[in-house]
Amino acid sequence: MGKVWFGVLIGGVLGIVDGLTSWFTPAVRAQLAGIVMGSTFKGALAGAVAGWFARRVNSVPLGILVGLAVGLLLAYGVAAMQHGYYFEIMLPGSLVGAIAGYATQKHQTS
Repeated sequence: MGKVWFGVLIGGVLGIVDGLTSWFTPAVRAQLAGIVMGSTFKGALAGAVAGWFARRVNSVPLGILVGLAVGLLLAYGVAAMQHGYYFEIMLPGSLVGAIAGYATQKHQTS
């Protein structure tokens, strides 16, 4: 599996986990399905960018930084649309990107 598709897969799975953490915010529990779908897409996109970067640059610290930046940027966009919950949205979103950046750099293509 290539680095880009691996990034999409790992980012999507981590995005599902990210979205499910919104259950801990009682005010948004009614919107859980939409949040999980959006977080999955956001994670898959961050993973794809991290995988694309990993194909071109072989540097774990830079890969983590790129993943973190993309995840943070996407999460900020979602938080800005909500006009709130910045910390609750941006922290897990940036962690998803950072983990996807690390995983794509370490993934060995066959």
